[in-house]
Order: sequence, then C-alpha cells, then structure tokens
Amino acid sequence: MAFRLTHTHKLWNVIQRPALGLAALVLCLGALDIPAAKAQSFNPFGWFQQVFRPQRGYDEYRSPRAHPHYTYHPHPMAKVQKTPAVPPSFFVAVLGDSLGEMLGQALTTSLSDRPEIEVLREAKEDSGLVRDDYYDWPKAAHDLLTSGQKINVAVMMIGSNDHQTLHDSTGSYDPGSEQYEQIYAARIEAVAKAFHDAKIPLLWVGLPIMKSDRFSKAMASLNDMYRQYASKNGATYIDIWEDFVDDSGQFSPYGPDVDGQVVRLRALDGVHFTKAGALELASFVEPQIRQILEGETPQDDAALAKIETTAPAGTNLPAANAAVAPVKPPIGPVLPLTGPVLSAGGQLATLTPASAGANTASLVEQTFIDGRRPLLRPGRADDFVWPRQELVSEEPLPKPAPPPTQIILARAPAPAAPAKNPAAAPTSAAR
Repeated sequence: MAFRLTHTHKLWNVIQRPALGLAALVLCLGALDIPAAKAQSFNPFGWFQQVFRPQRGYDEYRSPRAHPHYTYHPHPMAKVQKTPAVPPSFFVAVLGDSLGEMLGQALTTSLSDRPEIEVLREAKEDSGLVRDDYYDWPKAAHDLLTSGQKINVAVMMIGSNDHQTLHDSTGSYDPGSEQYEQIYAARIEAVAKAFHDAKIPLLWVGLPIMKSDRFSKAMASLNDMYRQYASKNGATYIDIWEDFVDDSGQFSPYGPDVDGQVVRLRALDGVHFTKAGALELASFVEPQIRQILEGETPQDDAALAKIETTAPAGTNLPAANAAVAPVKPPIGPVLPLTGPVLSAGGQLATLTPASAGANTASLVEQTFIDGRRPLLRPGRADDFVWPRQELVSEEPLPKPAPPPTQIILARAPAPAAPAKNPAAAPTSAAR
C-alpha cells in the first residue's frame, strides 16, 4: 500500500507542472477567442490564425449607416441650375484663332447677365489667314452664313499665327513682301465682305502687343492691314494695342483688370491671355455688342409715346411755346482721350479781351516801375486799413458806465516828533 502511494505521488509530481501549464494556456486562449467561439465551434488553432492572419480595418468594411442624430441638408449652392426662362434670341458669333477662342469664352462670362444673348464660339485653334490649306476662313465664313444659323453680330480676332511664309498657287511669299500683302489683304476683304453682304455687323479686334519686340512689329503691321481693309468693307475695327502696355508703351504682363486691381493679364508665353486678361479684352468688345443689341431691341409703348410726333385725332396737342423736357439718352457720346483737339488752336482757356482805355500793364510794372499803389479791395488779404470796414458800425458806441463809488477811509494823523534839547544842539554862532 505504501508502495502504491509513493508511486502515485511521484507520477503526480511529473505531470503536475505540464498539466497546470496546459490548463492555463487553454484558459488564456479561451479568453482571447471568446467572440469567435460564440459564433462558431471551438477551434483549438484559432489563436494561431489570429496571430498570422492580416488585420483588416474595421471602418473599411463596415457598412455605411446613417447617424441617428444627424439629418443631411444639401447646401443651397449645390442645387442644379435650371434652364433660363428667356430663350436666346440674340446670337454673337466669335471667329478667329486661339486668341479668338479666349475672347469667346470671356464674352460668354461678361454677357451672362443678358440671358437672351448666346455666344457662338466658332474660333479654330492654330488657324489663320495664311494657311488656307489648314483652314480656309473665307470659305468657313461663307459656310457659316449659309448654314441657317441666326447671327446678329460677328466678332473676329485672328493673326497670331500669320507671321509665316504664305504659299499660293503662284508661289511662296515671305511676310513684308508686296505679294504677301496683296494676297493677305484680299483674304481680309473676302471675310469682311461676306458679313457685309449678309448685313451682319462685324467687329474686327486688333492684336495686342507681344513680349517679343520682333513679333510685336509683325503684329502691328497686321493691325494696319486689318484697320484698312476690314474697315473698307464695313467692319468696325477695335484697337486694343494701347490697353495692354505700360506707362512707357512697352509690353507688360501685369495691368488693371475689370475691377481696377493690378493682376497678371498675359500668359507666360507673352502672346495669350490669362483669365483676367481675357475678361479685360472682352470689356472692350462687350459695349459694342450691347449697343447693337439695344439698337435692335424694340422699344416699349412708353418709349414710343415720347418719340411720336403726331397725335391721334381728337387729342389736345401741346401749345407751340410749351416747354418740352428733353429726353435723357441712355448713354452719352464716347469721347476718346486721344482724339483731335476740338478747341481752336488747342487752347484750353482764352483770356478776356481788355476794354478800350484799360491799363494793360502788369501789376508788377504798376507797383515797382510806375510806383502806383494797386487799388485795394475791402476784405482782401492786402487790405490793411484799420479799423476794418466790416467791424465799423454806423451806430455810436454806448458811453461807458461811470466807475463805482470808492469809499476812502480817513487815516489818523501821525504823532509829532519829540522836541530836541536846545542846549544839546549846536548853534550857528558857536561855529
């Protein structure tokens, strides 16, 4: 019996430590994998999988769920823009090269306050009047006018790609040659004449100053041709050269925008415009378009009543001498600052001719040479007359009041000096 107890005790001592360690390990694993054990059958190797399995972000796979304390309200600016109630009835076709494309985009923005105006951007990038094999603008203008699209006014800005050799069936001609100018002028007239024959106003916008001096000279020569040949066929030439230069007349990438703030107006290439520069460019074309629109807009009954000169039968006509209030025009005349001088001789002011017998000598001559004192005018700065005329009153001044009575108190007489001893005083006889 004692042998069995001893053997059992020794066996227990051998397996006690591993059993306790295994029990502790099972308890720890069970505590770590409690959620998994509840969801499915117990997996003894679950701890191993948890250690080496890649971790996933909880928020990444969580299904979206609305917050119980938040209600989504869309931003008022996020509303879809509705179709304007006024259908477009005035169409502006903008033609030209890449500069014309920028002008068309800017006009779309600047004319957005008039929903009846629609800007048709018909410009073609990298085009010009030289390479008619790439894009023939006289033919394109004819096709546009015969397409049935209504056009009320057309705007052309082209030429930034035309400083190159012109190839024709008769040969090749460099810029500045006589043949180049003849062929180029004929193409300008063909485009302008197409709109003139269709009775559509054409606004031909000149080219701006460029960053390169050589390129600027070429663009200036093209502007001279646009001004001459486009205007010859009824187009209105708009000069913008001076609007994109500095105080010394040189190229400047910066300048005032439509709000008067100095910003960058030209792109880094020195040819194209920035967004602010394109809007500044459109500000010189927009008034012309609005003026044409106002001229074509029919006037209402109130405006027609002011213009009507004959009254229907049975109405009382105003008296012949009755004063009629002038009708104020919606816009005044445009006065260019660089226009011709209207006054005779260019004088801003003229002197009043002196009357007969008047002394025409200057004040300096009268005072220091003739020795005559100039006439004084009361109240002038050199009037030193005293008392001042404006201070003198015709009424006599009131007499001053007598001074108040003074009470003089009598003083007591001073005490007489004591008589001196005659014996002590020396006499004149003793001397």
